[in-house]
Amino acid sequence: MSEAIISAIRAELAEVSDPELHRPITELGMVEQISFDAGTADISILLTITGCPMRDRLKKDVTEAALKVDVVKSVNVAFGVMNDEQRDRVKKLLRGGREKFIPFAQPESLTRVIGVSSGKGGVGKSSVTVNLAVSLAQRGFKVGLLDADVYGHSIPRALGIEGKRPTAIDQTFIPLESFGVKTVSIEMFKPDRADPVAYRGPLLHRVLEQLLSDAYWGDLDFLLLDLPPGTGDIAISLGQLIPGSEVLVVTTPQVAAAEVAERAGRIAHQLKQQIIGVIENMSAYIPEGSNEKVALFGEGGGEETAHRLSNLVGADVPLLGKIPFDIALREGGDTGNPVVVAKPESPAALEFEAVIDQLTTRKKSLLGVRLGLST
Repeated sequence: MSEAIISAIRAELAEVSDPELHRPITELGMVEQISFDAGTADISILLTITGCPMRDRLKKDVTEAALKVDVVKSVNVAFGVMNDEQRDRVKKLLRGGREKFIPFAQPESLTRVIGVSSGKGGVGKSSVTVNLAVSLAQRGFKVGLLDADVYGHSIPRALGIEGKRPTAIDQTFIPLESFGVKTVSIEMFKPDRADPVAYRGPLLHRVLEQLLSDAYWGDLDFLLLDLPPGTGDIAISLGQLIPGSEVLVVTTPQVAAAEVAERAGRIAHQLKQQIIGVIENMSAYIPEGSNEKVALFGEGGGEETAHRLSNLVGADVPLLGKIPFDIALREGGDTGNPVVVAKPESPAALEFEAVIDQLTTRKKSLLGVRLGLST
């Protein structure tokens, strides 16, 4: 009888997932022991690391699951910590039995990897990236965001997770999650947030490779990378590490900015990456109480950039959207509350939604297209 009850408890625990790894705790080997006597279940759970931040959440979930078995009236949960061998098994499970690798570079990967680039800084590229990522997550997609702007990293603040550290299992770490977006940034690994990052070319390539491979991203529909401005090492490394990645170019309405923005697309084209479109940020807006548009930064830059890139690649590179100048967009970046969440009915938020409509719609049918199959 006791064995049947223990089996029933284990079956319920199989429905409990680790809050960070999002895998059943039984599958991860976290359930060390279950015993039952006189209506009380004693359950021993092994944490992946000492001081796991999700300990209280796990205790609650395990208790609730065990109490679903009718004869269980009370639950005692004790915690231990995995040894090196047990942690190695967890890491191999997360990596599908393989050694460290970049999952998005594998032929079987279904994740769309999109690098958000700009010709120069100050065009609001990070704000655009954050709001696109959050908008995708709001629609139910599984989204990751890598802050690849190593020198000018600003994504943690924009998502309200500045100063927080990811949980690490030896050399594997769990991205922080905010607004449904799994996020990784070099800032999370610095001893102090104010410390500068002074890396040269080869080391920058290694940093990007580690952030992509050492993180346990899980299954993602989209991975967005906030690239540094310009055409430097990180932009080149992305094309080399993930050949199937796509590029989105952000510019401002100034026509003069189009020439600079084109360079970001040109390097992507040289690396055989697909340029999926242009977004114009800080576009003309209508002040409250007025009917006339105000173009603080001029007009036509987005159209000119799209035109130049279309000529470059010999195919249509669309202007996906024109994000109007909006103080709420800037405030969201400072307070960690993206405008698509804080003011979903604002013109800027609605324009982001229009961009997402285009990014998530397949432009061409697969009918008649030959697909590569491996046997």
